[in-house]
Amino acid sequence: MSQKHVLQVFEQYQKARTQFVQTVAELATRPKNIETLQNAGVMSLLRPLLLDVVPTIQQTAVLALGRLANYNDDLAEAVVKGDILPQLVYSLAEQNRFYKKAAAFVLRAVGKHSPQLAQAIVDCGALDTLVICLEDFDPGVKEAVAWALGNIARHNAELSQAVVDAGAVPLLILCIQEPEIALKRIAASVLSDISEHSPELAQTVVDAGAIAHLARMILNPNAKLKRQVLSALSQIAKHSVDLAEMVVEAEIFPVVLTCLKDKDEYVKKNASTLIREIAKHTPEGVPQLSICLSEEPEDHIKAATAWALGQIGRHTPEHARAVAVTNTLPVLLSLYMSAESSEDLQVKSKKAIKNILQKCTYLPALEPFLYDAPPNILKYVVGQFSKVLPHDSKARRLFVTSGGLKKVQEIKAEPGSLLQEYINSINNCYPEEIVRYYSPGYSDTLLQRVDSYQPIIN
Repeated sequence: MSQKHVLQVFEQYQKARTQFVQTVAELATRPKNIETLQNAGVMSLLRPLLLDVVPTIQQTAVLALGRLANYNDDLAEAVVKGDILPQLVYSLAEQNRFYKKAAAFVLRAVGKHSPQLAQAIVDCGALDTLVICLEDFDPGVKEAVAWALGNIARHNAELSQAVVDAGAVPLLILCIQEPEIALKRIAASVLSDISEHSPELAQTVVDAGAIAHLARMILNPNAKLKRQVLSALSQIAKHSVDLAEMVVEAEIFPVVLTCLKDKDEYVKKNASTLIREIAKHTPEGVPQLSICLSEEPEDHIKAATAWALGQIGRHTPEHARAVAVTNTLPVLLSLYMSAESSEDLQVKSKKAIKNILQKCTYLPALEPFLYDAPPNILKYVVGQFSKVLPHDSKARRLFVTSGGLKKVQEIKAEPGSLLQEYINSINNCYPEEIVRYYSPGYSDTLLQRVDSYQPIIN
């Protein structure tokens, strides 16, 4: 047999291997083929090809493995049991960028299914190598590696801590400063995953300087990036007052309010969550929002601010009072009543007033509404007085001297209505003669009695 014929055998073998891995990689993209591939022993056939002398065969074999492992946890577990992970980790440090991306994809696919599979990745020493790859010159490698780290960190605090201990956080913060949007997005997502589990992990992210960089990206036009940025800030803010204050100090208001009007539903949802996570700890975000409500010229920002204030005020009486003492309620009322306000601003203002009033027990802030509020708002105001006055003697006395009781008697309510029930509850807090005294027409009745009174002449 000539040398040419011998070489042809090797060429045919290489072509067959190439065709095999390419076909398997293609078949693995369709879920209906997965079970058949699995039953045919595809894992054991792919494993030796990871060490193939031809780089493209290696890379395609890894890609096929990743697609299979991504499909279900059985196949992901087969990758672990097949002792494939150590080879991937070794090759991550040695091979070219195409292989690195494919290997990181396999680790990402394995790690996503369960804490146990993610732990298997940690146990084979992958984290140190993955973190080194976060410094790769190729942004695609960094993106693939960050995604793998996120799928490990997302499961629990222990796995997140392992990612932190490997030194990932400072490099992830460098990644969110890179120009590539996809890399920014994945890096922000991993910071969110790490911050989620505990105040200590969130503090680690904060200490590395994440908040300032995240806050600067809130207005980025890319919706997917905004989702992750808002999510990361929410996961930081949710743990404590101190962390929430650090987020607020990054001057996210009023910028974050514009996200409440975003076209993307998830951006709106994550912005709402961020505001909620800040507001639940302390109402000290309220003054900034009140200033926005009064000074912002744009109706859509005013509407978003009104919504945010309503969300804060609806939590507890303390939150409602914090909103009320900033003189926000009259501003909301004027925006609701103004013909110049957009329909959305009117709706949001009305809803905010309702939310705040239904929790507010600070009566001095409510009393002006007895005089200024339209009937559909007035019932909520009177309702709050009917809840507080029966249990507060000082407030009952003040309500008389301030003219509040007199004003309540002047309200015309439909018999049997909820408003009439509230008025009755208030009146039941006072002696009958006091209520009669402040009722409309009582002075005329007294004058009539004077006119008809026959003096006693000795």
